[in-house]
Amino acid sequence: MTNEEIASLLKTELNLSDVKVKSEGSHFQIIAVDNCFEEMSRVKKQQLIYGPLSDKIADGTMHAITIKTFSVDQWQREKLFHS
Repeated sequence: MTNEEIASLLKTELNLSDVKVKSEGSHFQIIAVDNCFEEMSRVKKQQLIYGPLSDKIADGTMHAITIKTFSVDQWQREKLFHS
C-alpha cells in the first residue's frame, strides 16, 4: 500500500480533515488531523487510527507505526511553528 492509499483510507473510513503519511519500508509515520481528537484519550486516538489498518498490521505490511493526532487548530499552530 502506498502512503497516499493509506492516507486516503484513513480519511475516508474515519472522515478526518487531513492525514499525512510517511514511510520507510514497513515503518510508518501518520499525522491525523480532525476535531474529533479534542475529547479523546491518547489510547482512544491510537485505537481509532489502528482500526482501518488492522489487516495491514496483521499481514506484516505495516510493522511499526508512529501516530500523532491534532485538532484542526492544533495542526495550524504546529505547521506555523515548524515553518
